[in-house]
Amino acid sequence: MIRQSALAFVLALSMGAGAAFAKEEIAASPEEAAKVSAEIAKIGCKAEEIEKESANLYEIDDAQCEIGQYDIKLNGDFKITVLTSDE
Repeated sequence: MIRQSALAFVLALSMGAGAAFAKEEIAASPEEAAKVSAEIAKIGCKAEEIEKESANLYEIDDAQCEIGQYDIKLNGDFKITVLTSDE
């Protein structure tokens, strides 16, 4: 019984710690979104949502591009650093 209680306690702690480290999704400001949209438009893509992961990283999940659906990451200078097929 004590062993099960200890295991339950450890699991509860580990689940709580994982939640504490989870990233909060932040939408890019209108100005940032306009710059990201202009950059991805150069390659025939558009996005419904643009997330700001950090001061130097923007992320788009499921961007609609002329050549298919992609996940895109841009750096703080609004340059595409990662383009991954999402089909």
